Amino acid sequence: MSTLERARCSLKAHPLALDAALAAGVLACMIAGTFAVPRGEQGVTWELRVPDALSLLLMLAGAAALVFRRRTPRTVLAVTGMASLVEFVTGDPRAPVAMSAVVALYTVAATTDRSTTWRLGLLTMTVLTAAAMLAGPLPWYAQENLGVLAWTGIGATAGDAVRSRRAVVQAIRDRAERAERTREEEARRRVAEERLRIARDLHDVVAHHIALVNVQAGVAAHVMDKRPDQAKEALAHVREASRSALNELRATVGLLRQSGDPEAPTEPAPGLNRLEELADTFRSAGLPVAVARADQGTELPAAVDLAAYRIVQEALTNVQKHAGPGAGAEVSVVRAGPALEVTVLDDGSGTAGEPEAGGGHGLLGMRERVTALGGTLTTGPRYGSGFRVHAILPVETTTAQGESV
Repeated sequence: MSTLERARCSLKAHPLALDAALAAGVLACMIAGTFAVPRGEQGVTWELRVPDALSLLLMLAGAAALVFRRRTPRTVLAVTGMASLVEFVTGDPRAPVAMSAVVALYTVAATTDRSTTWRLGLLTMTVLTAAAMLAGPLPWYAQENLGVLAWTGIGATAGDAVRSRRAVVQAIRDRAERAERTREEEARRRVAEERLRIARDLHDVVAHHIALVNVQAGVAAHVMDKRPDQAKEALAHVREASRSALNELRATVGLLRQSGDPEAPTEPAPGLNRLEELADTFRSAGLPVAVARADQGTELPAAVDLAAYRIVQEALTNVQKHAGPGAGAEVSVVRAGPALEVTVLDDGSGTAGEPEAGGGHGLLGMRERVTALGGTLTTGPRYGSGFRVHAILPVETTTAQGESV
């Protein structure tokens, strides 16, 4: 980031300081404007002169009011307008106090609606221009008096243009955000519909074939002793129906598998009995992992055992990817009453576990597993540094199902 960009960001972060700098600049311009004498022998001339005390006081008051132009723009317009009006009536030669009123009118136009800008703009232009034309020794048609009308009009018009541009930019941003939310909602809706369709297909396939297996198995049991040939035929139908059910399930689940997934499981689903083996794989990859368990003797449902293992696996994977060099992890598994608590901590400087950090869906997958079991998942940065994943899985009462085929 360049020096100019850093200065711009600093000023945006401190608007009062920006307004104070603007007020100082306007004050300098007003004082410099007092050096111009519009009624010299050869037109406008420049000479070094000191403005009278009242004009100097009015310039200071107008500039000081501009410091608070963002907080109370209408009050600042009233103060600067009154100071300009007093200067038009008493100043000879006049000091350009109206410059502060122009800036205040710009601020009002930029921060309010168009109807308010019209009302206050016309009022300011009328009062100041009338005072400039009717007061003082200059003729009413003098260019200095017409300049008051022009500058106040420019201030109101410029402020309204800035406000309109901001409104257009904000509307574009809002539309983009709404479109993004709509796309995400549409994607989630389609995913939910597809899941529901697949669930219905699986239900129909399994229900049909299992009902057929049940009927044929009943027939085989009934005629096993008296008609063994018919029992064999019924068992053949059972085998054919079960084979068809497996083929249908394999074809349906194959649609859900990603490229590179194994065609079929070659070993039982993993559980916490393989936690040390899992930790060793990460240790061999250079990630220090400490494991503490206080769940000895706990008989876990298969779904809870598998979910706990997968949560630890995904959390350690995120630590290895995103926690940064030199990070370590701590895994604890504790049986607390009717629930199993699984905690994974790291002390890295990265953003382990956050989907934005790696573009994956690790936290989402963990949350879906825990929610399916009726548990809770808490994730977030640790105080100081690192990341924390904490899952509470009910053990005694659970409505979860095991991992999909």
